[in-house]
Amino acid sequence: MTSSSHEGVSQFIGVGERLQVSMMNYCSTRGGVCGWDFKDVLFSGYAPDGGMFMPEDIPVLSPDTLRSWKGLSYTQVVVEVAALFVSTQLIPRGDLEGTSGDTGGSAIQNAKGLPGLDVVVVYPQGRITPVQEKHMTSCMEDNVHVFAADGSSDDIDQPLRRLFADQELVKSHGLMSLNSVNWSRVMIQLAHFIYAYLELSGMEQNESTAALPEMEVVVPTGGAGNIAAGYIVKQMGLPLKLVAMVNSNDIVHRTVIAGDFSMAANVTQTLASAIDIQDPYNMERVFWLLLGKDGAAVKAMMEEFQHSHRHLLPENHRRLLSQVLSTGSVSDEGILETMRRVWEENQYMLCPHSAVAVWHHYHCSHNPGINRCYVATASPAKFQAAVEKAGLTFDLPEAVLVLEKLPTRYQNLERSQNWCKDWEDRLREHIQSVGRARTRETYYS
Repeated sequence: MTSSSHEGVSQFIGVGERLQVSMMNYCSTRGGVCGWDFKDVLFSGYAPDGGMFMPEDIPVLSPDTLRSWKGLSYTQVVVEVAALFVSTQLIPRGDLEGTSGDTGGSAIQNAKGLPGLDVVVVYPQGRITPVQEKHMTSCMEDNVHVFAADGSSDDIDQPLRRLFADQELVKSHGLMSLNSVNWSRVMIQLAHFIYAYLELSGMEQNESTAALPEMEVVVPTGGAGNIAAGYIVKQMGLPLKLVAMVNSNDIVHRTVIAGDFSMAANVTQTLASAIDIQDPYNMERVFWLLLGKDGAAVKAMMEEFQHSHRHLLPENHRRLLSQVLSTGSVSDEGILETMRRVWEENQYMLCPHSAVAVWHHYHCSHNPGINRCYVATASPAKFQAAVEKAGLTFDLPEAVLVLEKLPTRYQNLERSQNWCKDWEDRLREHIQSVGRARTRETYYS
């Protein structure tokens, strides 16, 4: 069966042989918001106090429950996980089973052309691959609005934080975030770890009375959404050994080994562009769990970090972090070396982000008694320049080739002296303009 967290607040009701939470509330990591339900959190981004939403209680999975999930499909595991965090009052289990799997990139693709829904995309111009840009800028549907920002992903995050702190704007326009700022994205990532554990840990080889086997999971890390999900799953009772691998933007690595949670002067552009991040915002969720859900402590440290771009973890906190998370840093040459070696030995083409994780396989010792899983994050088709730089060849799929011929549409967010405020105002004005237009369409339809 599935038990509630140690606080004993969450309650579960049975649906056949499965369970769903009857009550689950969410709070901010900074302590200023509590008692929100899943719907409140879904249609949001950052919490009003600047923090990130987390369940007030983390469900704990018993070994018997995990063993009963062995053999489930990925989609079925997603349903089981979602049922632990979405109350029956909001979405009955039967409806969860009908809608699961429509998350992440597939949700964005399915949003194109839908009435009543607009998608605003802001990307760092020149800091992602041409294929990635074309995927966004060639989308011509009226409900998709693409902005190319002259800055890094960390730069883009600053005006977005301000927009989501404006609760009148959020509520009046139904704003929500689709990246891992939004709890729903992290919730689905929990299922990735649990499904991987069920498939790869070797748990079926143990007797039912034996302890669950440990499994190592190596994750390429930028914004730290995946690694935060892994830590939450660890708190849920899975014996995971977590490894966060980063590129030259190594703030997570420095934090674990030296307590140096500080941003470099500039974001380094690497072959693994999607994790070129100096502000790993999901580490706030990790810190909240690590510090026993102490919102005041997290608020103080994160506000210091946002103000000065620097925070030195006390040694006792650093030791706690190093006990739950190992790290490593990989250069561009290490990425290329790994891509080449994996191809030569396995005839498997890695994307540069996945290579950041797999580098660990070749350079770090491994306990042969523990199974190891590497998280692969993207198709190499999006990173043709990195493939060529590794001296490899890759036949691009037709869906990528046709992108070159498609027209594009986007708006620029230019770098100015007061760029952060300018971008915030520009995006706010656009959101309000779209809202007014949709209201007129509804009135006249």
